[in-house]
Amino acid sequence: MSDLTFVKLGGSVITDKSADCTTKREQLAAIAHAIADAHTGKILIIHGAGSCGHPEAKRYHLDVGAIAGQTEGIAVTHRAVSGLNEAVVLALRECGVPAIGVHPFHVGVADNGRLVAFECRHIKKMLDLGMVPVIHGDVVMDLSRGACIVSGDQLVRYLAVHLKCDRVGLATDVPGVLDGGHVVFEITKKTAPALQIGNSLHTDVTGGMRGKIDELLELADAGIGSDIFHVSRLGAFLAGSDHGGTRVRVG
Repeated sequence: MSDLTFVKLGGSVITDKSADCTTKREQLAAIAHAIADAHTGKILIIHGAGSCGHPEAKRYHLDVGAIAGQTEGIAVTHRAVSGLNEAVVLALRECGVPAIGVHPFHVGVADNGRLVAFECRHIKKMLDLGMVPVIHGDVVMDLSRGACIVSGDQLVRYLAVHLKCDRVGLATDVPGVLDGGHVVFEITKKTAPALQIGNSLHTDVTGGMRGKIDELLELADAGIGSDIFHVSRLGAFLAGSDHGGTRVRVG
């Protein structure tokens, strides 16, 4: 292992999903302070697109793909999520976190909607230098579909394995995975099928909470557990304290 912590910020945590690409500035500032105050080793941040990407991807049908002559949606969607990434990086840097944005569009390749390649060597060097890479859900080129959306959750699953991550925490706008309104404290591949999980009311082309759990179960298969908790408990997660949320367990 590499003493590396992944923090995934849900799109609904950093944007208002009911408005067009509106960031939650105060929440971003609180998140940045929590990360700046954390006494941890290397840290990598991944964030979702929220209202700065999902609507564009849906409008241009990027959940289906792209064909020659109809590629405007690729540029529009990438521009939207890149703008959000810039806002997240700025909030972190204002708190003294040496953050820098990394765009999957430039370094990732998918096939049939799943990542098959992602250049990681420069990310490893950034981490070795004490930098904090900030990666985001993005549109990438797809060998079968032309283009596709790669969610922050899929990036967590892929990169945590390739970078040999120690800890993975997903900060959300709910206290954990909810089943019947109650937090499920532990999930395994055996217990997951019985969960009754609702879908988001807002536009999400990446599968919502069910898609999140599927990615994390794949990560558990690779031997890496993860935690899902309310964003207000980010400091507790980084400190290794009880966050009151859900643990997706190996085994």
